[in-house]
Amino acid sequence: MTNRKAFILLAILLSFSAAIKAQAPETLGSAEIFLRLKKLNVLGTVLYVAAHPDDENSRLIAYMAKDRLYRTGYLSMTRGDGGQNLIGDEQGVELGLIRTQEMLAARRIDGAEQFFTRAFDFGFTKTTAEALRTWDKEKVLSDVVWVIRKFQPDILITRFPEDGRAGHGHHSASAMLAHEAFTAAADPNRFPEQFKYGVKPWQAKRILWNTFNFGSNNTTSDDQMKIDVGLYNPVLGKSYGEIAAESRTQHKSQGAALTPARGQSMEFFTLVAGDGVHSDPMEGIPTSWDRVSGGGEVQRLIDEVIKHYALTDPGASVPGLVKVYKAIAGLKDGYWKTQKSKEVLRLIEACSGLWLEASVRSGYTVQGDDLQVSFVVNNRLNVRASLAEIKVSGFDTVYKQDLTGNTNYILQKSIHVPDKMPLTQPYWLAEEMSPGSYNVSDQLLIGDAQSQPAFEVQFRIVIDGADLTFTRPVQYKYTDPVKGELYQPLTVLPPVTARFDPDLVVFANGEEKDFLVQTKVQGDRPGAPEVSLTKPADITIRERSTGNSNIFYSARSASRGASVTWSDLLFRHDGRQDTARQLRTISYDHIPRIDYFSPSREKFVSADIKMAGKRIGYIEGAGDKVPQALQQMGYDVVILREKDITTGVLRQFDAVIAGVRAYDVHPWLAGRYDQLMDYIKEGGNLIVQYNRNGIGNNKLKIGPYPFVISNNRVTDETAKVDFLQPGHAVLNYPNKITDKDFEGWIQERGIYFADQLDPKYTAILSMHDPGEGEQKGSLVVGDYGKGKFVYTGLVFFRELPAGVPGAYRLLANIIALNQKKGF
Repeated sequence: MTNRKAFILLAILLSFSAAIKAQAPETLGSAEIFLRLKKLNVLGTVLYVAAHPDDENSRLIAYMAKDRLYRTGYLSMTRGDGGQNLIGDEQGVELGLIRTQEMLAARRIDGAEQFFTRAFDFGFTKTTAEALRTWDKEKVLSDVVWVIRKFQPDILITRFPEDGRAGHGHHSASAMLAHEAFTAAADPNRFPEQFKYGVKPWQAKRILWNTFNFGSNNTTSDDQMKIDVGLYNPVLGKSYGEIAAESRTQHKSQGAALTPARGQSMEFFTLVAGDGVHSDPMEGIPTSWDRVSGGGEVQRLIDEVIKHYALTDPGASVPGLVKVYKAIAGLKDGYWKTQKSKEVLRLIEACSGLWLEASVRSGYTVQGDDLQVSFVVNNRLNVRASLAEIKVSGFDTVYKQDLTGNTNYILQKSIHVPDKMPLTQPYWLAEEMSPGSYNVSDQLLIGDAQSQPAFEVQFRIVIDGADLTFTRPVQYKYTDPVKGELYQPLTVLPPVTARFDPDLVVFANGEEKDFLVQTKVQGDRPGAPEVSLTKPADITIRERSTGNSNIFYSARSASRGASVTWSDLLFRHDGRQDTARQLRTISYDHIPRIDYFSPSREKFVSADIKMAGKRIGYIEGAGDKVPQALQQMGYDVVILREKDITTGVLRQFDAVIAGVRAYDVHPWLAGRYDQLMDYIKEGGNLIVQYNRNGIGNNKLKIGPYPFVISNNRVTDETAKVDFLQPGHAVLNYPNKITDKDFEGWIQERGIYFADQLDPKYTAILSMHDPGEGEQKGSLVVGDYGKGKFVYTGLVFFRELPAGVPGAYRLLANIIALNQKKGF
């Protein structure tokens, strides 16, 4: 087949469907194989560096990976732990777990690899200095250097500049760290402890800043170097703008979907350090086999494979690829020998049509139990192959079998899960965190996007005379009647798990509160565990009753002031005593199931909280845990849907609260404006937490009078709060609010403050970040008819789950605004 005819046929083939679930095994069609064959002859590396998930330039990354065919990586300083969640109520560490998997899904589409440092996303910061101080600059810098030394990029590209134009302290810090690491990675005196793990000093050719035009913030100019990355790839049937949109749409927790772009798209660059450049980011860098001693013969063999590649018979390329594999094996050890050996091995497998699978019938197994594993091997294109061995976790079987074409060879074996088998835990959560970063003792794990699977299987197969080993994770496979065949990770559990329900108890007035402990003996072990609780200060706990696996307790606080204490759960079972762990599971259709463990711990919050008003209607927003906190305070909470927003339904509530970003995620809510205003006019109290929709739009219909939602925020959680209206009811009834109520806040004071207020609104509080002017839009109140309207950017959605006593007291006052006359 001629190359011209090959391209015509390739243009109508799909390499894989975007609808394939992220957890399904990767499959390569003939088009993708063809691109990867071409990539074998490209020896170039590009590392893109920024701060968060979705900071990456997906179009540029896709262009570098799938057009230029360079090994391309994205190093994100953080996992996006500190952002807001558009799809659920997960925050902090849990949100970082979600966004890690969303990043991996994006990379599977745009063709790049994903890396992270140990930095924790502690939320928006306005200064580089705060980011570097909180993260521990040297710690995170060592991570960036480590990734550079392992990945060995020819060039580094940053998304942001090192100054205020970056718009976020994390952004500018990521650029500063990349710049410093560019030099430090090549210095044998910087982080020399890394060398014992196999890396060496590495000097990239240059570091570039990928300038941007973000509307009002345009950092591009015609005198900068520029390239067109909007090209159309006929092999994939998509432009890089279309691939980028598909990639970015994986960031679902951020609502970051893009409309696919077609046509010319220029990217601009300026030199930060290193060799000068005029027309191309990789200018002056050899990217062929000429950069490897003895590579000429390898390139010749690859060219032969490409020349004779048949779209309808990729198996015919296997003998040639085996020759390439052996030729690379004969080269001197080095970076490109290792990398290209992996690429060729994957192509041999794809061209052979091999199906290799190791699956189980449950998503969970237990330390000390046995695990039944089903192994499947199918030589679908009938290449010359035989199975020699299967190995997994101490199980090793010599299973010699010639593999005839398109035949399933199935082997089922029971393997023992050792008592000391590590629990399935994201590696960065295995150790206790520092305030601004994760702690990871194992140097070899640093930078990795995720942990290795609990069990991996090695299939040793002889193909065309070459003894090759292919690795597969052991996965849980099942068929959903709607979604079809699905794959999920296998999680290793401890013998006993336990959880508190609820895991946060709030004492408003010293009243007795009930909670329960749910224990579960995993696997087939007999008997129930003996359970005990550590005794927190000023909290009296008594066991009320026991039923099945539930133990019911009552607790009472003797604290005379605001306090936060904990009780840990201990268990004894089968001769073993330990601190109980809670299994936490996060499940969404667009990412694999996520399991992680945390200590089984009950948090007790004691605060003198007086309340006026009892019944709350809550309009859920983008996901928060405020309703649960309200219930803990003692309110009756009813979740309101679209059909409930009527005058008749609303008048039964003492207050109606709109959750965070409720107007962003519910288009229908703006259409209920008149009903909500009628509710206020008749004496109701409408409380709207922060929104982003319509930022800067003074015609946005949320309150009874005009105001603008701004980008203003106060990121210093310790910022002094001044009372602009010390006599206002919201600061006095039913709780007297003082400076102490703003102690212990986490991450930030507030975000998306109100601005350009109509004179009928009253601003209650004033606060500011260091070196900035006063911000007065964190809490505004307006009278309308007989009732009240409140807009607040204060981050109750963070402070209440964190157990901040003052946040509970202040919210109680906001809810009570229409209950007390005379203020």
